[in-house]
Amino acid sequence: MRLDKIKMSVSLLVFTVSLSSCYYKKVDPWDKMIEVYEQIVPPTFPDKNYVITDYYDGKDSLYTKAINQAITECSVQGGGKVIIPKGIYPTAPIRLKSNVNLHLADSAVLKFTTDYNLFDTVRTRLEGIDCYNISPLIYAYEEVNIAITGNGIMDGQADRSNWFCDERIRGVVQKDGKHTNEKTLLYEMKEDSVPFDKRVFSGKSSIRPQFINLYKCKNILLEGFTINRAPFWLIHPLLSENVTIRKVKMQSHGYNNDGCDPESCNNVLIEDCDFDTGDDCIAIKSGRDEDGRFWNIPSENIIVRNCRMKDGHAGVAIGSEVTGGCRNVWVENCRMDSPELDRIIRIKSNAIRGGEVENLFVRNIFVGECKESILGIEMKYWRVEKGPYLPYFHNIYLENIISKKSQYVLHLDGFEDKTQIQDIFIKDCVFDGVGESTINRIIGADNIRFENVKVNGKMYK
Repeated sequence: MRLDKIKMSVSLLVFTVSLSSCYYKKVDPWDKMIEVYEQIVPPTFPDKNYVITDYYDGKDSLYTKAINQAITECSVQGGGKVIIPKGIYPTAPIRLKSNVNLHLADSAVLKFTTDYNLFDTVRTRLEGIDCYNISPLIYAYEEVNIAITGNGIMDGQADRSNWFCDERIRGVVQKDGKHTNEKTLLYEMKEDSVPFDKRVFSGKSSIRPQFINLYKCKNILLEGFTINRAPFWLIHPLLSENVTIRKVKMQSHGYNNDGCDPESCNNVLIEDCDFDTGDDCIAIKSGRDEDGRFWNIPSENIIVRNCRMKDGHAGVAIGSEVTGGCRNVWVENCRMDSPELDRIIRIKSNAIRGGEVENLFVRNIFVGECKESILGIEMKYWRVEKGPYLPYFHNIYLENIISKKSQYVLHLDGFEDKTQIQDIFIKDCVFDGVGESTINRIIGADNIRFENVKVNGKMYK
C-alpha cells in the first residue's frame, strides 16, 4: 500500500509541475485537458452473459444471493456481463468484483432494502473520515475493471418514513442523556484520534451509507442508469483511478444527497450526466483533517463536461473535505439552472481542514439562474474562524459563462488578515440579473482580473 501511494504521488507531482509550467509558457491549459482525457479509458469485458434469474431459487424474497452469486461466478470465470433483466428485484447490498459489468436492462429496477440487519460491515470513508460502516448499496474494494451500465433504475428507498433519513438525522439519546447521532460520534472519534479499526458502526448503530462506493478500485465505468432515493452520497469513488461516469441520471433529494463525490481520485471523467440533488451535484474531495493528512492524496485530473445541473448546493464543488488537496479540474459545456441551485462553482474548507486547490478551469457554461453566486469560495466553512491549517485556493479561470440571474458574480469569503485566495481570472462572460447593490462580495482575495466581462449590460472593470 505504501509503495502504491508513493508511485501515485510521484506521478501526480510530475503532471502538476508540467501543468503549472504551462502558465509561464503560454500553453493552453485546455490542451492539457485533452491529454488527461486520452488517458481515461473505460474497461472492456468478455462477451459472456450471466443472467441473475438463472441463479434465483425462488425461496427468498430478495435477489441478493442470486445477484452476488452471478457476480462471483462471472469474475471467477474471467469476467463478462451480469444482467439484471426487465422487472423489479428487491435486494440487500451488492458486492461488485473484478472484470464484471453489472448491466441493468431497460425497465429493470433494483430496489434496495432498508433493513440494516441485512447489511455487512465494510471499511469505507464517510465525509472524509476513515471508518467501518454498514455496506453501501453497491460496494467494491480493491477491484479492477468494473462497471455498472444499462438504462435501468436503482432505488435506495430512502425517505422520511424509514431510518435511512429521519432516525439517523434526529439522533439517538445516549445513556448519559446526551442527544447525538452516530455521525457525530464518528466526528468525536476522529477528534480523539481513535484508531481507524476501532471506528466501527454496524446494525442499528450504523451511519447512513453511500449508494455506490468504489474504494481503491481501478478502471471503472458507470453509464446509463438512474439513481433515486439515496440514503447518503449517490456515487463515491474513493482512492480510485481511471473512472468514467457517463449518462447517469442522479435524482435524489434526501439529506447529504451529493450526486457524485470523487475523493482522492486520479483521472476521472464525468460527462453527459443529469443532476437533481439535495446537496452538491458534484463535490470533489480528498479527506478530512488528520485522516486526510495521513493519506495526503489529492483528487487530480478531473473533467466535467456536457452535464446538466438543477437543484443542489453547487453545480461543481471542491471540498469541504479537501485536506489532501485538489488540482487540475476542468468544467465545460454544462447547463446549470434552478432557483434551488445555490452556486455554480464552489470551493470550501476551513483552517482545521486546510488543503490546497489549484488549477481550476471553467468555460462555456450557461446559467439560467442560481440563488447566490457564480463562484463561491468559503475559507471559514461551518463558521470555523481560526486554526493551524490555512487552506489556499489559486489559479481559477472562468471563461465564456452566460448567466441570466444570480445574487453575486463572486462571493469570496476568505480571511480578513490574509490573502489565501489568489489569481482568479474571469474572461468573456456575461452576467445579467445580478444584485444591483453588491455585484461581488470579496474578503481576503488578491489578483482578481476581469477581461471583456459584462454585468447587467455594462462592461465591468
